[in-house]
Amino acid sequence: MTIETIDISDISQDPANVRKHSRRNLDAIKASLRAFGQQKPIVIDSRNIILAGNGTYEAAKELGWSEIQIVRTTLAGSSAVAYAIADNRTSELAEWDDTALAEQLRALQSEEFDVEAAGFTGEEIDGLIEKLAGDLLESSKSTEPNQGGLPSGNGSLAERFGIPPFSILNAREGWWQDRKRHWVSLGIESEQGRGVNALGFSDGCNLSMGGKTYDEAKQYAKSYGIEGNIAGNQTGTSIFDPVLCELSYRWFCPANGLIIDPFAGGSVRGVVASKLGRRYIGHELRAEQVEANRKQAVAICSMPAPEWIEGDSREIDKTCKGIEADFVFSCPPYVDLEVYSDDPADLSTLDYAAFREAYREIIAKSCGLLKKDRFACFVVGDVRDKNGNYYNFVGDTIEAFRAAGLSYYNEAILVTAVGSLPIRVGKQFAASRKLGKTHQNVLVFVKGDGKKAAQACGKCDFGEVDQAEKFGEVLE
Repeated sequence: MTIETIDISDISQDPANVRKHSRRNLDAIKASLRAFGQQKPIVIDSRNIILAGNGTYEAAKELGWSEIQIVRTTLAGSSAVAYAIADNRTSELAEWDDTALAEQLRALQSEEFDVEAAGFTGEEIDGLIEKLAGDLLESSKSTEPNQGGLPSGNGSLAERFGIPPFSILNAREGWWQDRKRHWVSLGIESEQGRGVNALGFSDGCNLSMGGKTYDEAKQYAKSYGIEGNIAGNQTGTSIFDPVLCELSYRWFCPANGLIIDPFAGGSVRGVVASKLGRRYIGHELRAEQVEANRKQAVAICSMPAPEWIEGDSREIDKTCKGIEADFVFSCPPYVDLEVYSDDPADLSTLDYAAFREAYREIIAKSCGLLKKDRFACFVVGDVRDKNGNYYNFVGDTIEAFRAAGLSYYNEAILVTAVGSLPIRVGKQFAASRKLGKTHQNVLVFVKGDGKKAAQACGKCDFGEVDQAEKFGEVLE
């Protein structure tokens, strides 16, 4: 068919047209015509009667247009009537992908584009997003969790990604706790190899906790939201949350990717990587911890088996020379919050200035092993000095990654268990105005291009815990 431009007065509407256009509808069409011009011609029959495009015609007349684009059809009689109805009805039967629609409209707003040209008001966009948020939060609740507390849902964000990928991660939720118990039930005993009671929860601790008395160490440690991560036998040693680990791997690491962890600590991150079909190389200073981790891996893991390298992470560029990682992931020592040994190479024994210098060096060398267009993630929390003031450990972590050439990409807050905080916080706040800390910071960085890094990760594979067989299929 040939598109023609004709005088707008030469065509007319069908008086029998069953489609009516409200004022809101016409205003939206006018906004579109002003912004984009006429991108679709009106369809007219041999009598110059409009079969499709009545709304465009009315809006163009109100805008004062003298010409309009048309195409002519040979349809007539019953066929023309049926076509006019079908043209309207088929558009009615289409459905929006509300999530994608909200994302695109928000993107247009961020570019300061007039979204009314797309037919939506700002109030409508806000209402759509509020509805989506309510629906997604509701669907993320697991009333009847299946294996390992896997959240239920019908194509929801919770079902696709484990939980909605928002910047607040709530480890107190029922499904999260169910999933955590499932991971631990596999035989994870991350506290093994750390039996020195690094947090100083009892008078049996043989460490000074940076010059603090044991009672001071006990209260000091409880101020950081760590109680919810205490090992099941209450050894007084913190363990890494396996659910957070799982989400991080599934979201930011390719399905068969290689993870480098410069501050390995216990076994959790290695075991979880193996069960999810990822390769893992952890660097750990203490020989007893490496030995304990390897024993657990033999008992729990199949292929790919996690690896632990014993040694100072300041040498990671040498011990891992030639390795190209798909993800750098770790939870570093929180300065001297937990003291793991009396080895002078142990960062937890250093004053903050020396700690920060060594910390930046390790981050730079670890990121040097990371492929381009890949992610890195550190889980950290701010720590107070001896005067009760924060060091700005979180900020220093961000600057260390930036200095290593990475961009600061995501930040999430991990809401941790409150433990005995409700009992303690009243006295603590009254005496010092210090808030009760119940969160950690999950910091995500990218080396190169974020979109390319996301493409390298592929489709999020959230599902059952053990994916060792899947790893074998990928290799084949």
